[in-house]
Amino acid sequence: MSRFGPQLSAVGVTFRLWAPAAHAVELILDAPYPMQRDGDWFTLTVPKAGAGTQYGFRIDQDLEIPDPASHFQPHDVAGRSEVIDHSAFAWRASDWVGLPWERSVFLEAHVGTFTAAGTFAAMTQRLDHLAATGVTALELMPLADFPGRWNWGYDGVLLFAPDSTYGRPEELKTLIDAAHMRGLMVFLDVVYNHFGPEGNYLHRLSPAFFTDRHRTPWGAAVDYRVPEVRAFAIENALYWLREYRFDGLRLDAAHAIVEPGEPHILTELADAVRLYANQSHRHIHLVLENDDNAARFLTPQGGYRAQWNDDYHHSWHALLTGERTGYYRDYQNPGSHIARTLAQGFAYQGEISLHRAGKSRGEHSASLPRVCFVNFLQNHDQIGNRPKGERLTTLAEPEALTAALSVLLLQPGPPLIFMGEEWGTRRPFPFFCDFKDELADAIREGRRREFAAAFALHGDDIPDPLSAFTRDAAVLDWSELASPAARSRLELTQNLLAARRRFIIPLLPAMTGAGDASFSDGVVQAHWRAGTRRLMLIANLAANRARNPVAEWGQPIWGGSPPQELPPWTVYAAIGKE
Repeated sequence: MSRFGPQLSAVGVTFRLWAPAAHAVELILDAPYPMQRDGDWFTLTVPKAGAGTQYGFRIDQDLEIPDPASHFQPHDVAGRSEVIDHSAFAWRASDWVGLPWERSVFLEAHVGTFTAAGTFAAMTQRLDHLAATGVTALELMPLADFPGRWNWGYDGVLLFAPDSTYGRPEELKTLIDAAHMRGLMVFLDVVYNHFGPEGNYLHRLSPAFFTDRHRTPWGAAVDYRVPEVRAFAIENALYWLREYRFDGLRLDAAHAIVEPGEPHILTELADAVRLYANQSHRHIHLVLENDDNAARFLTPQGGYRAQWNDDYHHSWHALLTGERTGYYRDYQNPGSHIARTLAQGFAYQGEISLHRAGKSRGEHSASLPRVCFVNFLQNHDQIGNRPKGERLTTLAEPEALTAALSVLLLQPGPPLIFMGEEWGTRRPFPFFCDFKDELADAIREGRRREFAAAFALHGDDIPDPLSAFTRDAAVLDWSELASPAARSRLELTQNLLAARRRFIIPLLPAMTGAGDASFSDGVVQAHWRAGTRRLMLIANLAANRARNPVAEWGQPIWGGSPPQELPPWTVYAAIGKE
């Protein structure tokens, strides 16, 4: 039974609040009702309360707040919380247990800009497109309730409440249920390294929730040495998996959890999820974003299926665009880094990082299965953290990008594409939010400092993150699919994923270790062993013809048999025997 949030029962609703710093707490319904103190907790059972009841808490007869574990906020983060009866939803895909990890093909999406309506209901209408494309896992950017009309989601403050701008909880469940009916998994991006800057009252209820011993880019660090703080995060993870039947979670910026406690909060959370998965007989998958390249979390004991592989992205971005500033400084020889990521997962496995002031980065990853690395050419961060939010379709040559997409979808690691990438949209995805007054000014100034050089070059062309025009520019235009270019790119994506589904996915369970890859004269060649078979790939990643260095070729699965001279930006794949 969860400790946080309202509890429905036959006798009404029990309201609970962990507030060690409060002297007195009142439950606000039609009138204030004093709550009973039990140590650091305040509780009250209300027989007349039930699903739909809206409530708040008043702290020390002064500050009225929503429930920090609110299940829904119909009137944004400062409004009353609403009691939700999760048992009332009638699931249609009642026998759904998920998919094995090796079948994962991700599409990352932002609910608010995936469609013009920006709702769960509108997204549900596009699930057939995802299934027809060959996607098997829809990954949603964070949904936790945030202030204002729109947000990327990483400013969430009420972690149990899907934001009301997207729809009600039952509409989110309908989306997930409809995805399961189509054989699609649904993942959720969750944020346990910080809270947003507006609407977070946990400092007032319990200063111990955070620690000033460490700082993060978002302020004081969450203190996972405190048992209740650990419980809050773990219960939140289980809540999304249990009540909404998400198939997995992606934990944002795990490297920014700088006070992890003992055992490490990531370990205890993974153990709790593994226990729940075993008890519920479901395939449930946990994925990390971790700039530290901490391979230890990707072992069976570590508990996480995979990590977003930024090294893969950075290598390809440097090759495709020629950029060598920022973190791309660490990828001066991108072809060699591409080969290493294909063979061993991480490019940085303890090597010195110039971008990180000469510190070593990463742990040995070559012994891990290839499916431990979610690879991508684009995602929300790598597009939106650019000054203008440009996609690779505006930064790279079309032929080069086609080759890069082909390699991504044919290599063994679970591939991830960003919404609209499947048809080659050029719509940007700039950073946007909807704060007010001084906070809005602070965010504008912060972005201006971050992109000082870009502002000097482009001036007013840099989007204002607080402008409605910036948010609107990120909305996908589904009418683009009527154009020949979009149809052609979508057909390519579909054909690549069909080849992956038919030939590559069956090999992945036996692909338990590193591959072999090299890069020379613009050509990358790689192969990966899977029992008595192997997956072979060769690609000319240059604008000139190149000699084919491969002497033996197996059964072609993409591109046919490579000729003695490889045309520019061509990709070939085959299944061979050991």
